[in-house]
Amino acid sequence: MSFAFVFPGQGSQSIGMLSALAAAEPLVQETFAEASDVLGYDLWQLCQAGPEELLGATERTQPAMLAAGVATWRVWRKHGGDLPAAMAGHSLGEYSALVASGALDFKTAAALVQFRGQAMQAAVPAGQGAMAAILGSEDADVEAACAEAAQGEIVQAANFNSPGQIVIAGAAAAVDRAIELLKSRGAKRAIKLPVSVPSHSAMMAPAADKLAQRLQETRFDAPQVRDIYTVDVRKHGDADAIRAALVQQLVKPVRWTQTIQAMVGSGARVIVECGPGRVLTGLNRRIEKSKEITMLAIEDTESLQTALQACRENA
Repeated sequence: MSFAFVFPGQGSQSIGMLSALAAAEPLVQETFAEASDVLGYDLWQLCQAGPEELLGATERTQPAMLAAGVATWRVWRKHGGDLPAAMAGHSLGEYSALVASGALDFKTAAALVQFRGQAMQAAVPAGQGAMAAILGSEDADVEAACAEAAQGEIVQAANFNSPGQIVIAGAAAAVDRAIELLKSRGAKRAIKLPVSVPSHSAMMAPAADKLAQRLQETRFDAPQVRDIYTVDVRKHGDADAIRAALVQQLVKPVRWTQTIQAMVGSGARVIVECGPGRVLTGLNRRIEKSKEITMLAIEDTESLQTALQACRENA
């Protein structure tokens, strides 16, 4: 019996996020202040007051979600929360997990994810890329439709979020063709996402090259908890293996379904979402429907206490 932690990425941000936890825990704003010192702007003010379009800009969303995940983790540890048996992060959330595991310094991570966001935005000019959520189709059907719709362009599965929920990414026109194919083949819904870059697709190759160079200059220590990386659903403790997984993550899909299945398969009976929102908790419940597995999210002091109790019972 054990418990695991997961950290959300882009898409979980919102104006006012973590305000309830911050009202009771000064450590939240202190964590954001650390990041602000690195970034050169008031990250907490941005998250609380917006504007929303600025918070939604990739190079700002990424540090915001990093700080939110790390702040929640620090509160967890302050209240005596134990180390989990495993951690994972959804896309950008892998950086939060690295900080929480002790492998990556927080301020270093803040500068790193800001750079990552800038490199991703620079790789594909606005309007040329797109992403869409496909609901109600099998993995193989989505991959086949993408292959047929490509027509010399890039479109591919980017996130295997849960059974029947897959995100595709690539060139805008190719994504549109894939949407029409999937609708004609029985997809329940196909929804274009309000994002500025086609993450986890081959269009991110220029960003991956830049990130690889930056990561070679970044120090990684031995983690206290080895994270499961969604690109290959494996744990990595070696610094070079971590760097390789983070680079590949930009151009290959997030295999979230398999990641949660691996956690449960290795004995996790409680999985806690560490950061704002409940996006991953919803996905996790669709992936693992057994009533013996508890899915929780830390959003405020009440949910923190619930998670502390559940994890102590399953340590």
